[in-house]
Amino acid sequence: MRGQSPVDTGPASRETVAWRDARLSPTERAEALVPLMSLEEKIAQLVGVWVGADGSGEGVAPYQTEMIDGSPSWSTIIRHGLGQLTRPFGTAPVDPVLGARSLAASQEQIVAASRFGIPAQVHEECLTGFAAWQATVYPAPLSWGASFDPELVETIAGRIGRSMRAAGVHQGLAPVLDVTRDYRWGRTEETIGEDPYLVGTVGAAYVRGLERAGVVATLKHFAGYSASRGGRNLAPVSMGPRELADVILPPFEMALRLGGARSVMNSYAEIDGLPAAADEGLLTGLLRDEWGFTGTVVADYFAVRFLQTLHGVADGAAQAAELALRAGIDVELPTVDTFGAPLVAAVRAGEVDEALVDRALRRVLTQKIELGLLDEDWRALPEDVQGLRLDDPASQELAVRLARESVVLLRNDGVLPLPAGRRVALVGPVADDPLALLGCYAFPNHVGVQHPEHGLGLDIPSLRDELTRLVPGVVHETGCAITGEDTAGIAAAVTAATDADVCVLALGDRAGMFGRGTSGEGCDVSDLRLPGVQADLARAVLATGTPVVLVLMAGRPYALGSEFDAAAAIVQAFFLGQRGGQALAEVLTGAVNPSGRLPVSVPRDAGGLPATYLSPPLARRTQVSSVDPTPAYPFGHGLSYTTFDWSDACVLGPVGDLHAGSGAPAEWPVDGEVTVRITVRNTGPRAGTEVVQLYLHDPVAQVTRPVVRLVGYARVPLEPGAAAHVTFDVPADVASFTGRAGRRIVEPGEVELRFGRSSSEVAATVPMRLTGTERPIGHQRELLSSAWIEAVVTAAA
Repeated sequence: MRGQSPVDTGPASRETVAWRDARLSPTERAEALVPLMSLEEKIAQLVGVWVGADGSGEGVAPYQTEMIDGSPSWSTIIRHGLGQLTRPFGTAPVDPVLGARSLAASQEQIVAASRFGIPAQVHEECLTGFAAWQATVYPAPLSWGASFDPELVETIAGRIGRSMRAAGVHQGLAPVLDVTRDYRWGRTEETIGEDPYLVGTVGAAYVRGLERAGVVATLKHFAGYSASRGGRNLAPVSMGPRELADVILPPFEMALRLGGARSVMNSYAEIDGLPAAADEGLLTGLLRDEWGFTGTVVADYFAVRFLQTLHGVADGAAQAAELALRAGIDVELPTVDTFGAPLVAAVRAGEVDEALVDRALRRVLTQKIELGLLDEDWRALPEDVQGLRLDDPASQELAVRLARESVVLLRNDGVLPLPAGRRVALVGPVADDPLALLGCYAFPNHVGVQHPEHGLGLDIPSLRDELTRLVPGVVHETGCAITGEDTAGIAAAVTAATDADVCVLALGDRAGMFGRGTSGEGCDVSDLRLPGVQADLARAVLATGTPVVLVLMAGRPYALGSEFDAAAAIVQAFFLGQRGGQALAEVLTGAVNPSGRLPVSVPRDAGGLPATYLSPPLARRTQVSSVDPTPAYPFGHGLSYTTFDWSDACVLGPVGDLHAGSGAPAEWPVDGEVTVRITVRNTGPRAGTEVVQLYLHDPVAQVTRPVVRLVGYARVPLEPGAAAHVTFDVPADVASFTGRAGRRIVEPGEVELRFGRSSSEVAATVPMRLTGTERPIGHQRELLSSAWIEAVVTAAA
């Protein structure tokens, strides 16, 4: 069903209906439609509506209670059209098929109510899968980073996107590209890690998968959100332009250029007193004028109104709307507020230039045209909706595959894999809790906990379920709750551990929102001690003398100081998704050889913060401070049940190989590329995957630099005895940084390329000399080191 254009009463000229003409470009069609629309119709395209959200107090967005109360009625809102529908599946449990039919009915009402019959663009959260009832829950983003496997992440994102499109959804609010700066921040679980290269490569892969499925990927949160003071959500950010340019912004560049993202969401952050939602230099000058972005910028939920209520840079709704529009925000989410009646009145009064409205409108309409929403053959109800299933065996298999790859073995004195026939005790508050496997944006934690009468909607086996299946006779004791001060259960846990040959101690988090969990949005912490009395439980169990396998199922790294040194093995998992219990049990029993690597460092001191590996010398251990920030386990660390030998690191070039340690550094032109190689051999008894990491060390530069930073990586699967050459082509552009003058440069001088098992364990060093003169570079620089793996064929073979 389509609405009528204002002059459709008779035969229409080609000019009148140009906006429907599929032969024209989306931009041309949008330009043709804009002048036909009234001011109210224009502004209606710049807002979302959140149907079903209310001010009940159990919100899923900051200040939802205050912001939703008093919203206009549905018929009033849609009478001039509608830009977006907010989370029709992600607000309350709804059967997928019924939800798709209900969404289609809403779309038909929107089309019929307005003159131009333009459907709404529908958005949903999709950080750990389509955030809908009965939809597959995949591992959280920290697990993406731990896998070091962007190809798998891209495949999963494609599957998520196809399920969303099948339900009638057009836009996904993911991925989160914030680089972790302080683990106390509750949203650490939503980030991919603490290194911009890892975040950018994995994040761009997710974007490619989602966009190729026909869903608009939305980059979050642009920019600086993760660097808040004290790790507090929405707190001010103390950051200089160099840190912003060299750490925070690169993942967004990579996701735009290498992923093709069509939307960006502003950060709630204010940097040096300027909120991102009002920062014209960021949202227009950098994003559009310098980077060339042509998609839409959507407001994080209520961020426009926050310019008045939280930041205090606007004196009312109209000024907040003007600041946001001028900065470059095109769509106000989640529901109509400042971009509604206040903006209409301000434009009519001459207080806001209508040209700003038209600019945003062109972008919105162009994107809707790209999505096919203005085509004559657009369908409100997706085809074959009756067969819609959001969770199936193929999706679950992808989920467990990523979970397996992201489990990180931090320590092992030989107790793992668990030997057959041993008596095993399973102790801890997360061992038998399915929700402890899921992140805060997984539907069961995000929304489902507010509707317990609907159940989980999924089969989510716990670690206890899966370990009992593989190891008969497991004895289980909870020991304590995730939170709270009750220690009454610790005695029973100690007895179980004492009577066992091995004790698996499962500790960690329960994700939630705004204080309802120990990890997640608004669940920030003042230090990195384990929640509740879990540390007391750990001390008591470790004191039994029984070998203890500490399993951490968490949304952030917790401090593992000397009191945990008695653990025989430590396994780190970051919210592994609905099949995470299976993946953990398989790793513990040896059915799966662990290959995950830390995307964040694991601190030793719960209070020595903030400190990530991406730091200059003075941020590390020094003789002038009594605080040692050296982590217990560094970024990139991870063990295996097999062993690997690394050898023959060299530079490949026309004059032959230059081996590490051979003397003079190899020349690397500041506008050129260098090729380096190392050989990796599996010297152990079983198949395994090594993760080869390549780091840049720049000992002398015009501004302080991180001691090392990641510039390449590759997963290398090898059978026992097999070897492979791992080769990286490294453009000099990846050695660039923001120099004294505030521009990005490649600076000549001596550097090192280091092959590392982690950021602190160097297997081989290749000395290099960047030659030439200082070279300024911009947004079109090379962003990636390419890697390839070639099997080594031995004479015996």
